[in-house]
Amino acid sequence: MFIVLLKFSDNKANASEFMEGHNKWIKRGFDDGVFLLVGSLQPKLGGGIVAHNTSLSDLQSRVNMDPFVVENVVNAEIFEITPAKADARLNFLLD
Repeated sequence: MFIVLLKFSDNKANASEFMEGHNKWIKRGFDDGVFLLVGSLQPKLGGGIVAHNTSLSDLQSRVNMDPFVVENVVNAEIFEITPAKADARLNFLLD
């Protein structure tokens, strides 16, 4: 499982120009069964993604295709988590 942090860069002002492509990229992540959750980092620092069913190298390739990353609107950081314990509602993450 992975946490992806997409933190705004100095190029944040250009976000609206690439928002449509970024939203399509997010939709593909959900459609492909990789993204579990996407949301904003507060206060307006960027975004965060919880991802699974992928490898680190495949996720890195996917993140590198995000228009926000390509256009340097955000800087991406990926953290891998090896789940050891979960609430019963999230047991599927332990497989």
